[in-house]
Amino acid sequence: QVQLVESGGGLVQSGGSLRLSCGGFGIPLSIYTMGWYRQAPGKQRELVGSITSSGSINYADSAKGRFTISRDNAKNTVYLQMNSLKSEDTAVYYCKAGSVYWGQGTQVTVSS
Repeated sequence: QVQLVESGGGLVQSGGSLRLSCGGFGIPLSIYTMGWYRQAPGKQRELVGSITSSGSINYADSAKGRFTISRDNAKNTVYLQMNSLKSEDTAVYYCKAGSVYWGQGTQVTVSS
């Protein structure tokens, strides 16, 4: 059974940092383009950034300079390091493997 499990969310003050993790179970994340998405209340889910199997990374404009995506294939895990968090970063964050597999999401709340 394929599972993606996000962790690391929580409540943080504006300007703070969080690192989200996305662990794969029953699926080798190393062969997939992995995406991080977020969905704020009342808004559509949006791409935060992605990393290909070869390590090429792209970020949404809102994430550039503040967020960093990385992967550790030995741990079958992808990370999203978020720095200088703002209240508008408050959302449920999801990871996605390829075009099919989604995690259950982890809540990030940034208090101003």
